[in-house]
Amino acid sequence: MTEPVPTVHFTDPTVLVTLMGPDQSGVTTRLFGDLAPTGVEVIDVEQLVVRGRLILSALVTHPDDLDLLERTVHAVGEHFGLEVTVEHGTGDNRARRVGRAQVVVLGSPLRPAAMAALAQGIKDDGGNIDRIVRMARYPVTAIRMEVSGADPDRLQADLAAIAHEQGVDVAVQENGILRHAQRLVVMDVDSTLIQGEVIEMIAAHAGCEAEVARITESAMRGELDFGESLTARVALLEGVDASALDAVYESLQYAKGARTMIRTLKRLGYRFALVSGGFTHIIEKIAAELDIDYFAANELEVVDGRLTGRVVGPVVDRAGKAEALRRFAAEARIPVKNTVAIGDGANDLDMLAASGLGIAFNAKPLVRDQAQTSVNVPYLDTIVYLLGITREEVEAADEADLTDI
Repeated sequence: MTEPVPTVHFTDPTVLVTLMGPDQSGVTTRLFGDLAPTGVEVIDVEQLVVRGRLILSALVTHPDDLDLLERTVHAVGEHFGLEVTVEHGTGDNRARRVGRAQVVVLGSPLRPAAMAALAQGIKDDGGNIDRIVRMARYPVTAIRMEVSGADPDRLQADLAAIAHEQGVDVAVQENGILRHAQRLVVMDVDSTLIQGEVIEMIAAHAGCEAEVARITESAMRGELDFGESLTARVALLEGVDASALDAVYESLQYAKGARTMIRTLKRLGYRFALVSGGFTHIIEKIAAELDIDYFAANELEVVDGRLTGRVVGPVVDRAGKAEALRRFAAEARIPVKNTVAIGDGANDLDMLAASGLGIAFNAKPLVRDQAQTSVNVPYLDTIVYLLGITREEVEAADEADLTDI
């Protein structure tokens, strides 16, 4: 029979022991080893090391012999040259308040003013920062704050405005067990997964790149309906040799960090989908190269080895992208709430809104202002920090793979 776990009531006396100073091997072992004869129970432990400086706190039950405990702790501190504080109080840590959220800040650079403004924003929304951890130092500085007491939706809206003013990126996600579940990542392709716009690259073979680029920009800003703009742009490609599609694929450059992001999340069982207003001839090759699970794109009509200037079948437009996200989530048996959508243009807005976490990646102002989260640095692998994965974990996994070869 399992013994009941003893609880600490709010009125029970407790002791908080904290050691601070130069980090060195054996501090934790010595502290708890020496505390064992005092008969206390360990309630909570926090340990942090920043640039060789240690902060170790232990919350324990009140001992029968308080003098013995204090002498023991001070002896440990004297042995290692650490500053010691012993605080008396009652009960456990306060219960975490409702509205627990994870706030991730990305900065390149990350200035103190930005952290101060965000911390004030959290306070103004009724939140409290319970813990702060660094996720990455490069290619950007990424800091995660665990917050309680504030509504995550309100926090997202308020902190996004502050982040924009401060020139940093911020993402807010509600904490809970679903945050650790398998996810489906759905990405736009042009100017998100890859650098540039495929249709403009094809247009270069037709001598109409400038005109196509002008229509593309207008559509991405939301000034033109995507379906109409696609029809107009594709019509300009009439007569282009179909071999140009292969040439464009061979010339593609992926966004910085794209392979790292996909490789890292694939290791964790994530699924990936490409949902593009681009063209199947190229998208299916990208999907095969990067081990993408699903894709949806438009199909160019080809007759006698040349483009006819028309699209075959239904157009993957703004609404079509959102529908594809839901369809792929159903096929993967992953709740829509556990999807992540990444895009940059106005035709991505429905997809970003439909997902559990919509990320505007180096997006146009219209998209950035409407998306849940924005990332404005040119590194796609920064997405993994928003999902709770540190740079050190990414590098360790890569090193382990190399070791296994």
